[in-house]
Amino acid sequence: MSGYVYILECSDGSYYVGSTVDLERRVNEHNDGKGAAYTSRRRPVRVVFSEQFPTVEEAYRLEKRIQGWSRGKRRALIDGDFDLLRDLARRPGARGKGIGGAEPAP
Repeated sequence: MSGYVYILECSDGSYYVGSTVDLERRVNEHNDGKGAAYTSRRRPVRVVFSEQFPTVEEAYRLEKRIQGWSRGKRRALIDGDFDLLRDLARRPGARGKGIGGAEPAP
């Protein structure tokens, strides 16, 4: 079964990262207050990034990786700025690995 990883922007400007098998249903749950406790206090939320994967397990692995990223790395991913994302991954003290678990290129 395919899965999605997604990033929501909450009403307070914070980001929430999750994964699901049904993106539309899950976003509706977040906005109805039936999602995570974090988003229920920060409604409405909107999807700013999503990517589909062949399996929900793959989506979950990327979810956990992105959760370890800095706000700057998340913003670069949302903006599709892969050069900046790569640069941020190279910086000393940068958290997390590259998208999909790949180490940043030298």
